Amino acid sequence: METFESIALGKQTLFDAENREWIITNGIGGYASGTVAGLLTRRYHGLLVAALDLPLGRTLLVTKCEEIVGYGGTEYSLSSNRWESQAVNPDGYRYIESFCLEGAIPVWKYAIGDALLEKRIWMEPKANTTYVQYQLQRASLPMKFSCKAMVNYRGYHNTTHAGHWHFDIIANSQGLKVQAFPGAVPFYVFSDKAKGTIRNEWYNGYFLKIEQERGLDCVEDHLHAGTFDVVLKEGESLILAFTTNPSVDFSRIQTNHKIEISQKPFWIRQLLLTADSFIVDRALPQFPEGKTIIAGYHWFGDWGRDTMISLPGLTLTTGRVDVAKTILQTFAKYVNQGMLPNCFPESGKAPEYNTVDASLWYFEAIRAYYTATKDRKLVEEIFPVLSDMIHWHQKGTRYQIHVDPKDGLLYAGEAGVQLTWMDAKIGGWVVTPRVGKPVEVNALWYNALKIMGDFSRLLGHPPEIFDTAAQKVAIGFQRFWNQQLGFCFDVIDGPDGNDPTLRPNQIFAVSLLWSPLSEDQQKAIVEGVGRELLTPRGLRSLSPADSRYRGRYEGTPSERDSVYHQGTVWGYLLGPYSLAHFKVFKNKIAAFKILGSMADHLMEAGLGTCSEIFDGDSPFTPRGCISQAWTVAEILRAWHSIQEERHDL
Repeated sequence: METFESIALGKQTLFDAENREWIITNGIGGYASGTVAGLLTRRYHGLLVAALDLPLGRTLLVTKCEEIVGYGGTEYSLSSNRWESQAVNPDGYRYIESFCLEGAIPVWKYAIGDALLEKRIWMEPKANTTYVQYQLQRASLPMKFSCKAMVNYRGYHNTTHAGHWHFDIIANSQGLKVQAFPGAVPFYVFSDKAKGTIRNEWYNGYFLKIEQERGLDCVEDHLHAGTFDVVLKEGESLILAFTTNPSVDFSRIQTNHKIEISQKPFWIRQLLLTADSFIVDRALPQFPEGKTIIAGYHWFGDWGRDTMISLPGLTLTTGRVDVAKTILQTFAKYVNQGMLPNCFPESGKAPEYNTVDASLWYFEAIRAYYTATKDRKLVEEIFPVLSDMIHWHQKGTRYQIHVDPKDGLLYAGEAGVQLTWMDAKIGGWVVTPRVGKPVEVNALWYNALKIMGDFSRLLGHPPEIFDTAAQKVAIGFQRFWNQQLGFCFDVIDGPDGNDPTLRPNQIFAVSLLWSPLSEDQQKAIVEGVGRELLTPRGLRSLSPADSRYRGRYEGTPSERDSVYHQGTVWGYLLGPYSLAHFKVFKNKIAAFKILGSMADHLMEAGLGTCSEIFDGDSPFTPRGCISQAWTVAEILRAWHSIQEERHDL
């Protein structure tokens, strides 16, 4: 087996292991995640967070393994817990000699005297099953190994306070069957060789540090379902399986995972592997092979906007064109009144359509797909849907989304709703309402019309209606230019007039394939945004010179939401900015350096992946989701486009 360890932590760097997290996924919405140290710091951590209502319905079933080994007459606890009292006991992180990701698989090595015990975790694709393998790689004596299986049964956004809750646990030939209550989905803890003994006792008071920082309930209870015991000799291994399947064939489990070697930089190779984690199944009655993209881990579902922005980077630059096609076909089934859904509620209710830009990003995703594949048949299949979407935008659809006949620009918004990607809302307060004609929405609208003109010519349809509308938008778009400040208004024709706030949204008027701005205007935008908004982790959402700027994203949910787009850095914007820079200055090395500033981030938060957001102030601490689809996707898309010296990907 060929392997490379692109993310590796030695003893000298493991002091910060509590703040470094790993995550693996199963392709149907479930995942496993935790800290390198083994401490639980989030309610979202667990060895099996199963998707019980694909691709959502995520439920924590198995929390962690509490490992204890006996070697040379001494007992060692390898797990680590922080309790409500703030005491850390046990502190098994001290025995971690090294940690690495082999591709996407987390691997620990524990040093106990002259013994070396390896632990690795992976998930079975398309199944709610997590495997944990322990191998005694070096030892002069046999090692007694014991594992306490800690379980739960709750929605992954919640916390458990057990009280007198009693699980039904039954032993069978492979291990234990666990059912939280009558009607609950049963799950299983199996082993290939260790014997399982029922315990069924609650451990109360696990302390979740990051939940405290986020202003949320930060204490939780977990159930010790049972203990698995075995004696290992040098070279021997043990596998534990946590699953919703009633049986496991251990003889068919693949414990070695091939990793493809390429000439790309290590951090790009790692992101190519990470890209897979966001693509999941979303079956429809009329389209059972449907697929979608999870916006971010740990807590996001699939969002229309995030999916369409992420699609080119996660599928086209990685060679998964069949997946891209399936996602585009899946979302075509959800178009309603010319709009793509903003999100799919986890409760199974109807999709929500409160977004103006998701539909426009759909055009861009299809254009990128056709550019990469020349799949005329798909364009022909979806063209009626796209044409109808344009028609709805021209005549008017939800939330006052309509074309202004005076300038051809797209107007959107009404009091109390947030339609752009700057969508934070606290109660009835929309933090950045942006009602009117947002700059990036109209850059996307212009590109959608240009795309439809090209698709019309491709299919032999009259293109004039789209070409004429695009020409009108190009002329009307000059109204965004603020000659005095030397960059674009963020929104024009809003309730309070034109908004001159310097935000990153105008970068799309440069980075998209067709720009309605002059070359001098594009250059001025790249330079202005670069001076005030660019950081090593992305673009700030607001200039530090603005009195509303906040440089740290922290506090209670309402405190965090109030600064979500008021200075917080967004990682995904590093992609469009680097592409805009390359487009304007034609300097490949400079554009690569902009992207490369993200490389060391893969070692600092969610290992091997990219975070959602960062503080606006140095040192740009990672915040939000530890693994965000559009951050990974836009970095990959930009790197690929710059490498190929193309701007149409």
